[in-house]
Amino acid sequence: MKINHLTIIGIGLIGGSFARALRRANVCQRITGCARSINELKKAVELGVIDDYSTDPAEAVEGADLVFVSIPLGACSEIFEIIAPALGDQTIVTDAGSVKGSVVESARRYLGENFSNFVAGHPIAGTEKSGVDASFAELYDNHRVILTPVEETSSEAIDCVRELWELAGADVDMMDVERHDEVLAATSHLPHVMAYSLVNTLSKMEKSGDVFRFAAGGFADFTRIASSSPQMWHDIVFANRNAVLELLQQYEDGIDELKEALVKNDSTFVMNMLTDAKQARDIFADNRLQRQVNPDTEEGEE
Repeated sequence: MKINHLTIIGIGLIGGSFARALRRANVCQRITGCARSINELKKAVELGVIDDYSTDPAEAVEGADLVFVSIPLGACSEIFEIIAPALGDQTIVTDAGSVKGSVVESARRYLGENFSNFVAGHPIAGTEKSGVDASFAELYDNHRVILTPVEETSSEAIDCVRELWELAGADVDMMDVERHDEVLAATSHLPHVMAYSLVNTLSKMEKSGDVFRFAAGGFADFTRIASSSPQMWHDIVFANRNAVLELLQQYEDGIDELKEALVKNDSTFVMNMLTDAKQARDIFADNRLQRQVNPDTEEGEE
């Protein structure tokens, strides 16, 4: 596969890594970047991530075969509205948003006849760092990308986006929009909210200086994701508000059970809870390791 002209709106970790991965695969003749920061765009050119740039989204997508939108969720509606008149009839548009329901709704509203060429997507990869400096070609290697096409989405657009992600090193899965948002609320959005909340709580303690001074690897591992972009996660949490609220309630119910067991000195309950959690975590870790060792093995295979 060859893409003559790829436009990436949002040259940060995700967009920059997508560009680097496709450069590595030698499938793009020209990559145009678009962002608000002219300094970031110049840096992206210097790093060889993109070939040229524009701060005007409509100008950036002119003549593009494929447009990759990698921006905060709260900005998607505005971008779709701006680029819609400038898109070619065959231009494929895809995105990297962590919540798909709101993105699909915005795309349907603003892309008009081009909506059939929109393939909603979400790469399950990232770090706590941001900016084009943080991007690297291997980010998506052996990581999952979920595509959530809808009934109107053309099969040609789906095939193109799928192939590009595979060329970028990713494993591609298909999922319903609603199911995606439920699953990601559990596996990503809730853990981020918990990490931010824990750090915020501890920082307000009277002796927080000692708390952080003596915190070790466990605290660092658990709270690493609280160094992610607050603006990005603000947008994600509100875009997937209902699913996050439901999971927060379930988590709160579990905490209440643990509190009650401690009050009642119920050692058996606490031991069973810890054992069950360890077993579930070990299974997850083993499956993840198996995928890293043998990327062609599907989860659940022996």
